[in-house]
Amino acid sequence: MSALLSFFIPLAFVALVVILVLGVLTLLRGGPDRRFSNKLMQMRVLVQGIALILLLLALWLMGR
Repeated sequence: MSALLSFFIPLAFVALVVILVLGVLTLLRGGPDRRFSNKLMQMRVLVQGIALILLLLALWLMGR
């Protein structure tokens, strides 16, 4: 289980950074892509929640 977490936690953080950068760039560009930027920011919140849950799970497993 910890091997899976050591793979998925960095993956979640990389995905989070990529989505954040894409969302900010789309927002700065403006124009008709504002809806896409909003979807990216919603996806960022979802991935951020998943990353947080994975971190908490890893901390819980380390404490056992």
